[in-house]
Amino acid sequence: MATRPLVIKHRPARTRRSATLTVLTALMLVYTLLPLAWLVINATKTQEGLLNSFGLWFTGDFALFDNIATTFAYQDGAFTRWLLNTLLYVVVGAGGATLLATLGGYGLAKFDFPGKKAVFATVIGAVAVPGTALAVPTFLMFASMGLTNTPWAIIIPSLVSPFGLYLMWTYSADAVPQEILESARVDGSGEFRTFFRISLPLLAPGFVTVLLFNVVATWNNFFLPLIMLKNPDWYPLTLGLYTWNEQAATTGGEAVFNLVITGSLLTIVPLVAAFLLLQRYWQSGLAAGSVKE
Repeated sequence: MATRPLVIKHRPARTRRSATLTVLTALMLVYTLLPLAWLVINATKTQEGLLNSFGLWFTGDFALFDNIATTFAYQDGAFTRWLLNTLLYVVVGAGGATLLATLGGYGLAKFDFPGKKAVFATVIGAVAVPGTALAVPTFLMFASMGLTNTPWAIIIPSLVSPFGLYLMWTYSADAVPQEILESARVDGSGEFRTFFRISLPLLAPGFVTVLLFNVVATWNNFFLPLIMLKNPDWYPLTLGLYTWNEQAATTGGEAVFNLVITGSLLTIVPLVAAFLLLQRYWQSGLAAGSVKE
């Protein structure tokens, strides 16, 4: 008598749902998006409408485009200068910090040398020290060299990224197989050529992740420019908008809160665009090394 084959049906795994987790996620979503919604709504208001209306709803006058035009024209185009300054600090400072962190992390991960443990301890200690604690010593050092009130006072400190170095160190250890490097050396490839032609493409997700962290940190940098710069022509956007906001508290100063809000909205647009465009690299960079094979 023939036996029928046993057929085992695999049911799709059910997704576990948690009401508590859903509520917490919703609260975090509201907490995150509410300031952005407030910023977008109030950027559409005039100065009078801003002071005489509910903050989370529109008024009858839609003044967003007028506010944008006035923001760029106010004080002879100061906002444009601050925007260009911020781009300079980001491109040179954050870009240079990412490149140095990638080179340093790759070297620490793939080469052995005396004192490597001491370097590791130094990097970990530097990560634990907040940047504000180093602001005053940095100011004193740059003042003695005559570099305060210059772009170098912002760019040079931005080139140092202990967290980026540590992240690239740990990422390079798994992202670049040692066998590939040994094969390249056997074929006669130099170390710099091997790095830029072979290793750097493999490090792209980590590179982009560190780049995003450095871009955000440099773009939002406020305390260092506050103590380093006196000339408004070298202000970044953060410090420039702060001075506009403080005008209302000075004698004879003009209140331009609508321009401050509109400028703040324009300031975050490049960051949002960068995260959206580089999201897939950023996510893969964060997940790399989380699973061992």
